[in-house]
Amino acid sequence: MNFTVVIIILAIAIHLATHLLVPLNIKFSWKLHIVSEPNERKINRIAIPEAGGLSFALPIIIAELILAIIVPNEELKLMLFPLIGVELITLILGVTDDRGDIPAFVKLLWQIGIGIIMYLIGFRVMSLTNPFGSDFMLGWLSFPITIIWYLVLMNAINLIDGIDGLASGICVIVCMVLLVVGIKESNSIVIALSSFLLAGNLAFLRFNFYPAKIFLGDTGALFNGLILAAISTAGTRQYKGITSMTLIIPLSVLAVPLIDMFLAIFRRIRGGNNIFTPDKRHLHHIMLSFGLSQRTVALIVYIITILFGLIAIGFSFSTNKILFSVLLGLLALGVVISYILMGQGRKK
Repeated sequence: MNFTVVIIILAIAIHLATHLLVPLNIKFSWKLHIVSEPNERKINRIAIPEAGGLSFALPIIIAELILAIIVPNEELKLMLFPLIGVELITLILGVTDDRGDIPAFVKLLWQIGIGIIMYLIGFRVMSLTNPFGSDFMLGWLSFPITIIWYLVLMNAINLIDGIDGLASGICVIVCMVLLVVGIKESNSIVIALSSFLLAGNLAFLRFNFYPAKIFLGDTGALFNGLILAAISTAGTRQYKGITSMTLIIPLSVLAVPLIDMFLAIFRRIRGGNNIFTPDKRHLHHIMLSFGLSQRTVALIVYIITILFGLIAIGFSFSTNKILFSVLLGLLALGVVISYILMGQGRKK
C-alpha cells in the first residue's frame, strides 16, 4: 500500500480513537485519583482529571507499531521500534508523576536517561544551523546537546501547559509546520510522527480547550515534548548530511514555550529560588492577570505561534540570511514584550 495512504489511514484512526478514549481516560483518572486539585499555584477551581495524554499516546504507539510492521522500509523500522520503547518509558514517568508528584530532581534524572537513550538509538542533534554559511557539525558535542535538547523540549511543553488547551493547541500548530517541512524533505519518519501527533492532539483539544474536561498532565506534556524533539532530530538519521530539518525550524515555531521556559529559569535564579519551584508568573498567568479569559489567552498564543511557524516554513524554503534576521528580530521582540508583561504583572 502507498506510504501516504497508510499515514492518512493511521492518522484518521488515531484521531477517532482519541475521541473514543478520552471519556474512558476521564473515568480511569477519577478511579485512580489522578486529578489536578485546586491549589495556590493552579488556576483550576475544581478538581480536573489528569493524565489525558494517554488518550492519544496509546493510539499513536499502536499506529507506529503497525507502520513499522507493514511498511517495507528498514530504516523506518530501526527508528520506530526503539522509539516506541522510549515512549512507553515516558508514559510511565508521566503517569507516575501525575498520580504522586515525583520529586523534581528524580524526574530530571529520568529525563536525562530518556535523552541518553534517544541519542543511543539515533535521534541525535548532529548539527546547528548557520544561515550565513555551512552548518556547524557538532562532533562529540552532539551527545550533551542532544540530552539538553530533549530536556528543553519536554520541560518547555510541560511549563506552558498552564491553562486550558494551551499546550495541546501549540503542539497542533508545531506539528503542522514540521509536517510541511517533512513533506518538503521527503522524510518518512518526520511525516509519520508529525501526522500522528497532530491527529492525536487535534482530537484531544476538543476536550482540553476551555472549559477543559481533562488535562494533558505530565503524561501528555512529556510525551508531546519527546515526540517533538524526536521529529526535529530525525532528519540527520534518515538523510545523511545537512537538511533543512535542523534545530532552527523547531526553535522558531516553539518560540513561545521556549521563551517562557527560559524566562522562568532566569526569574527563579534571580529570586534565589530553586529552578524547579513552580509559580504563577508564566506569561499566560500574567495575561490572565490583565483580565483576559483563558480562551483569549490561548487564541493569542496560537496566533503568535502560527506567525513563528510561517517564518519557520519560510526559512526552509527561502533565503536563509533574510529570514534569519526576521526571526531574530521577532524573537528579540518576544523577549522584550515578555519582560514588560512580567514587570507589569509584578506591579499588579
